[in-house]
Amino acid sequence: MAVFALSTRVGSTNLPQIVDAGLTDAGRVISPVSLLAAFALAVVTLAEAGRLPVDNPSTHLELTMVHEAMILEYSGPDLALVELAASMRLSVLIGLWAALFLPWGTATSTGPVAVGAAIVLFVLKVTVLGAALAAGEVFMAKLRLFRVPELLAGSFLLAVLAVAASFFL
Repeated sequence: MAVFALSTRVGSTNLPQIVDAGLTDAGRVISPVSLLAAFALAVVTLAEAGRLPVDNPSTHLELTMVHEAMILEYSGPDLALVELAASMRLSVLIGLWAALFLPWGTATSTGPVAVGAAIVLFVLKVTVLGAALAAGEVFMAKLRLFRVPELLAGSFLLAVLAVAASFFL
């Protein structure tokens, strides 16, 4: 829903076109629609990457809510592959967020200097967002497990508001 909110203003669901629209018109990135969509996608990124124990806390399977409990049966190289997959998923989601909401520094040509500078800026953006994620997790550690589904529902509501606002603003 958050990406759809951005795509309605561009007129295409193609991600490169959404990023190009953000590069050419900075007002699209700093708009109420983008801010609502950015917050919604950030919360979904936390949940999808397993950084928050997102599940129904009223079930009898309490261990399914915690990411570490789901990988108890793995060890050695298998555990390393599971952890690598989780970190790669988080990196891709943070990279998507950075490309959509911080498009500055994206390579607009295929020259080696432009691509090299874009890679350096992308790594810098992902590093800063990863540090912000770590800081956010520290403050969300006290969040009650019964409030986590409400957090996702609020995120969905923000994404729906972003879609509605993209038609009116």
